[in-house]
Amino acid sequence: MASRREQPPRPVRLIRAQLAEILNRDDPTRPAARIGDAGAGVYAFYDFDGEPIYVGHTVESFRVRVARHLTGQRSDAVAKFILDPFEVCDIELWSLARLAPTTAEQVRPYEYSVFRLLQQRSYFGAVLNEGTIAPTAIVGLPPSLRARIIPDELWEDRHHGDVRIARRASTIARLAQSISEREVSPGMRRTLLLQARRLAWLTERRVDELGLSPPGPELFDGEGGEPG
Repeated sequence: MASRREQPPRPVRLIRAQLAEILNRDDPTRPAARIGDAGAGVYAFYDFDGEPIYVGHTVESFRVRVARHLTGQRSDAVAKFILDPFEVCDIELWSLARLAPTTAEQVRPYEYSVFRLLQQRSYFGAVLNEGTIAPTAIVGLPPSLRARIIPDELWEDRHHGDVRIARRASTIARLAQSISEREVSPGMRRTLLLQARRLAWLTERRVDELGLSPPGPELFDGEGGEPG
């Protein structure tokens, strides 16, 4: 057993345990089979407002692929500051195990169909994926499993508006710095714009929750003087 010094912090251990429990649940498409063991499928991540923020597909198990994003293993989306695992509250899994696809091309129509579904659900009409998901014919989706990865004991701290604003601002700063230092895809710039819109929306809502007046020209009049 790893020593206490080597273990990750308690919140990380709690989320990993919650994720492991979810992946051990029954696959809605295969009685008595665990959904984490499905050999192919589509997955989506949602933030604390239920806003869809990422869609992906896999031709390896959910247990491997989803963990890669959420438990600190290698993930291009995380490495590029496109996806912040701290923002993920819920996951949704569509198992394609019964269809037995063996290549990414066979899975892509299901990924695109989920992508379009989540675009319709999204307040912003978009998700944070860097790459464009190539259009295909819309296909029927199997039953999904959706569950929260944030345990109750972490909910208040993770859900708090000020914490989320600070975290999102930090992610935007790192993404913007990455864009400024290298040649990047158009998708990364679109992601930066969407993240900025999400930050503005979250901040406006927080101001409203506190009963404060939003900033306007009147705040720069009178004793306050002109800006600058």
